[in-house]
Amino acid sequence: MRIVSGIQPTGNLHLGNYLGAIRNWVKMQDEVAASGGQSLYFLADLHAISMPHVPAELRENTFEMTAALVACGIDPDKSILFNQAQVPAHAELQWLLSGTGRMGWLNRMTQWKDKAGKNREGQSVALFTYPVLQAADVLLYQATHVPVGEDQKQHLELARDIAQKFNNDFASEEAPVFTLPDPIIPPEAARIMSLRDGSAKMSKSDPSDMSRINLTDDADTIMAKVKKAKTDPEPLPGDKGGLEGRPEAANLVGIYAAMSGESQDAVLARFGGEGFGKFKPALGELLVESLARINARFVELRQDREALDAILAKGALKARELAGPTLSAAYKALGLVR
Repeated sequence: MRIVSGIQPTGNLHLGNYLGAIRNWVKMQDEVAASGGQSLYFLADLHAISMPHVPAELRENTFEMTAALVACGIDPDKSILFNQAQVPAHAELQWLLSGTGRMGWLNRMTQWKDKAGKNREGQSVALFTYPVLQAADVLLYQATHVPVGEDQKQHLELARDIAQKFNNDFASEEAPVFTLPDPIIPPEAARIMSLRDGSAKMSKSDPSDMSRINLTDDADTIMAKVKKAKTDPEPLPGDKGGLEGRPEAANLVGIYAAMSGESQDAVLARFGGEGFGKFKPALGELLVESLARINARFVELRQDREALDAILAKGALKARELAGPTLSAAYKALGLVR
């Protein structure tokens, strides 16, 4: 079993990033390693340039995301952790697959329609061909499985279509160039909302820092943010059904459940009937205790550029070695002289 998954290097990581994706990666890494498989996790810095960006910020965010992943539990000795830009085979294979991908396939991509909006003519070519690079990301390593959320299912289907067509056109059934990866639907990730608005996702782009718990926040800051989080005047209900129509209450209970590993009903069995004056300090203490190790490691690593360079270089070396045979096979299948 070989799992491949990528994440865009965005800065200012928060609780939503951790509970929404990174924690699942850590769990998957340990399970795959225990079964003798391999996990490759990469920072999608090549994908990041499909949209307007500030180069210095992209560079800093790449190091910051590396520090966050390691602090949260991604182990460079158990997994291969690297950034795309240090493995040129990603960009090479994207071009080789561009001859197989079809305009009609890309035009149907929902994310392209959403991100391009009405100004399609003004978007970068990279935004349109983004899914071909995603296909290269996974096909390059003969991935057997790719973790996908609802928003990425369509892109994995495209990767399978490209792999199938390439194998049909340029290889034999007995010796295909690419493995067709299967999706892994991770356990439903906690959907963490803003502390100031229970109907909006927790986001680094929210102008109010009080709307999120950052991985860099210290204990006092976390406690202050939780105590000032928006709520309603009603006490907590005795079961999950009582949270209907109470988005802020539902968010705080959901955060508690996600951090403690309990169901929301179990949390409410303990706190039902209580006001937020009792629940908020309990939630703050749970967050402080759970995030203390991650916070300390993240802050320490973020300052150690040499260590982060070494982690990415080590991972990229392993990734290049794994990618080499597949890239060579693709060149050969296409009849290209090297």
